[in-house]
Amino acid sequence: MKLIKHLFLVFAVAAFFCSCKDANTDASTTSSKVKTEAEPTERTGQAFIKDDGSTTVLSIAIGSKDHTTLVAAVQAAQLENALVNAGPLMVFAPTNEAFAALPEGTVENLLKPENKNALANILKYHVTPGNYSKDFLKKFKKLGQANNAYVKVEVIDGEPMIGGAKILASVKAGNGIVHVIDKVLLPPTE
Repeated sequence: MKLIKHLFLVFAVAAFFCSCKDANTDASTTSSKVKTEAEPTERTGQAFIKDDGSTTVLSIAIGSKDHTTLVAAVQAAQLENALVNAGPLMVFAPTNEAFAALPEGTVENLLKPENKNALANILKYHVTPGNYSKDFLKKFKKLGQANNAYVKVEVIDGEPMIGGAKILASVKAGNGIVHVIDKVLLPPTE
C-alpha cells in the first residue's frame, strides 16, 4: 500500500511538471508566432551585413554611378549574396548605356517579378569563376559562366572581346575582379 501511494505521488509530481512545461511551451510558442508574424520580412545573407570595409564585386557595382541599372537588376533577381561570396568571381559588368542599347522596354520587362528567373539567367551569364586580368583573358576561346553556358572570347585588334563586348575598364575586388563592358551579354537560347 505504501508503495502504491509512493508511485501515485511520483506520477502526480511528474504530471504536474509536464503540464507546467506544456503550458510554458504553448505560451512561448504562441508569443514567438505573434512576434514572427508582426516582424517585417527582411532579406538576409552576406550581402546585407553592415559594411566591414572589404571590397566585393557587388560593392564596386553599388558604388558606381555607371552601373545603377545593373545593381537594380541584381536586386530584382535577388543575387546580391552570390556576388559577395569568397570567390574568386569575375563579373562582366555592363554599363547603364549598354542596358539602354537593348530594345525599348526590355529592361523594364525583365525587372518585373514574374521574370525573375529569366533575369537571373542573364545576370549569371555575366559571372565566371576566376580572377583573370584583361590580358590573361586573351588566352581563352570561351569561358564557362555561372548559368552553365559558355561565352565566346575573341581577340580583335589585340583586345579581348567577351561575347562581342569590349572591356572598358577593370577593377580588382577582394573576391575577384569586375570588368566593365559596353554590351549586355545575352545567353544562347536552347
